[in-house]
Amino acid sequence: MLQNYDWPGNVRELQNIIERAVILCETPVLYVDETWFRREVPSRAVQPILFNTALDTSEREMIERALSECAGRVGGLTGAAAKLGLPRQTLESKIKILGINKFRFRRPAIW
Repeated sequence: MLQNYDWPGNVRELQNIIERAVILCETPVLYVDETWFRREVPSRAVQPILFNTALDTSEREMIERALSECAGRVGGLTGAAAKLGLPRQTLESKIKILGINKFRFRRPAIW
């Protein structure tokens, strides 16, 4: 079984299989379970994408709410960055990455 396996993980994978066998072995004969060689795609493979999407959505909502409350102002003592507890440059970067139009939150000046 060990010789017929193609070892896509190379030496590290072989080392892990042998270590597992030594740790789990209860007899003087080394036993390797064939299920240790199966390559199954985890059903949770999609979750990181959903997780990141949820994070982006939540982050977008928080940033847009702060920009709305600060009339589109990012920096300064009364800006969205201070409200969110972020450096101005970090918030500017997040606004750019998330594709938020910060100018839509500006209120017209009243003279």
